[in-house]
Amino acid sequence: MSLSGGCQCGAVRFRVERVGRASLCHCRMCQKAFGAFYGPYVDAHGLEWTRGAPKYFQSSNLVRRGFCGDCGTQLSFEGGDWPPNLAIGAFDNPAAIVPTLQIGLESKLPYVDSLADLPHRPQREAEKLADFYAAVVSRQHPDHDTEAWPPHP
Repeated sequence: MSLSGGCQCGAVRFRVERVGRASLCHCRMCQKAFGAFYGPYVDAHGLEWTRGAPKYFQSSNLVRRGFCGDCGTQLSFEGGDWPPNLAIGAFDNPAAIVPTLQIGLESKLPYVDSLADLPHRPQREAEKLADFYAAVVSRQHPDHDTEAWPPHP
């Protein structure tokens, strides 16, 4: 079963034959690359770039990180003697890929394990923002392959 995905703007798309080990990396390089608390990656076997190609940043002497040169979406972690890793959130169906391992724990932020306990926005505050959210027109590529992107009017 192949899986597809791509960047936020749709300039770069990929397909993989299968995925392997999925992990959350807490190292400082992954935190900075994603601008987040950790980097969620999965081994990608049979990777094919189906639209466009990533640009790369050589983040260390051993690894380069692929990203979309148009929208900046973090896409890949490549190098070493392992298959390329792809960002789990870049897949069209990220829920199908379940992390099984955490690495880089020496840089894990102290509050990550308690994030699920944070309070939710109160309903009345959410209602105040309903008009704002209703006015948002997404320019994000949909979670499936398209013939061309962006769509022509």
